[in-house]
Amino acid sequence: MIHLGEYNTLEILRDTEPGLFLGDGEDNEVLLPNRYVPEVFDIGDKIEVFVYLDNEERPVATTDQPYIKKGDFAMLRCNQVTKFGAFLDWGLVKELFCPFKEQAFKMKSGGWYLVYCYLDEETERLVASSKTNRFLDNKELTVSQFDEVELIVSHPSEIGMNVIVNKKHLGLVFNDDIYKDISVGDRLKGIVKKVRHDNKLDISLSQIGYRNIEPNAELILKELEDNSGFLPIHDKSSPEEIKDMLQMSKKTFKKAIGSLYKDRLITIEENGIRLNK
Repeated sequence: MIHLGEYNTLEILRDTEPGLFLGDGEDNEVLLPNRYVPEVFDIGDKIEVFVYLDNEERPVATTDQPYIKKGDFAMLRCNQVTKFGAFLDWGLVKELFCPFKEQAFKMKSGGWYLVYCYLDEETERLVASSKTNRFLDNKELTVSQFDEVELIVSHPSEIGMNVIVNKKHLGLVFNDDIYKDISVGDRLKGIVKKVRHDNKLDISLSQIGYRNIEPNAELILKELEDNSGFLPIHDKSSPEEIKDMLQMSKKTFKKAIGSLYKDRLITIEENGIRLNK
């Protein structure tokens, strides 16, 4: 079967005037237009292509790589808005359509939006939706506390930043746990800090507890090495000073320097910390 919105590995069946016809071994065929035909090929070769609908709603193959595929999230630019909806640049000749009903906020030409790509069952077309939450489900979680997860920054709230967890679940990074600038669409790694009784996920952008000490201790050591072995901050410094210099919380900083001090790697002085020679 040839799958729309996905990469397919297909066999070259025949060379024709408009391009190569490719097949899946189940009598399904799709055209690879001449502009995408490789310089060297043989009938029977296998080739990986992305398949979508062309301007005449016919399946067509391309060797171009789109910015998003079916079942995925991505930040896309809106090229134009018509009376039918918005048309987004996803790196292919034909733009990706986002109906008005699938827009969380009315899209504007030139704007960038986080969207999900799916196959509309009624029209059998690939479409985009910026109502990303409806494609996430926390009823049956596939993650547990302390799991490392892949994150996509979704949208802000009054108490933090909503994130998409492993492309499946919705999570929240609280404002107190954000120690660097993040923007909608950013892809990050995180840790499941807590799973609440209602399956809501609290996410941390850094390691938790004792798991947090080693990587942050290494970060502090690197900063010390890059600054002639001295940093003008210590356990009495303000949270703001620590955040500005190291992008970590004061609690995390104190744990990390405590570990370094215990291992005799640093000295804690009145006006800062110093790397031991």
